[in-house]
Amino acid sequence: MTYTYNRLLSGVAIDDAHMRVCDALGMQGFGVLTEIDVKETLKKKIDVEVDGYRILGACNPTMAHKAIGLEPRIGAMLPCNVILRQMKDGTEVSAIDPVASMAAVENNELHAVAGEVRDMLRAAIDSA
Repeated sequence: MTYTYNRLLSGVAIDDAHMRVCDALGMQGFGVLTEIDVKETLKKKIDVEVDGYRILGACNPTMAHKAIGLEPRIGAMLPCNVILRQMKDGTEVSAIDPVASMAAVENNELHAVAGEVRDMLRAAIDSA
């Protein structure tokens, strides 16, 4: 089982990919709660140069509410991270697979919610 769902946006710069992905996430009911510019952070903190790399913390409030209602400690695994990684030929978009990340939790109802969230994240990435 892989732990991410990936798609290459060929010929798309990371800034443009960022806008496209945020819009697509919004269409699936996700908001971006956190954004980490890893390239900028690593340059500032340890003075190293890396290619563009951003982490978006995406949350669908309805689905988060369902998950927390089923498993109160599941918040330790939220939000769903989506990464944007600048490549030579475009930007790779990767989203966590909630089914894979929550496999250790023994709660079949939660697994069903995770499956719904996985489908929503995939739809967002596919439409970006």
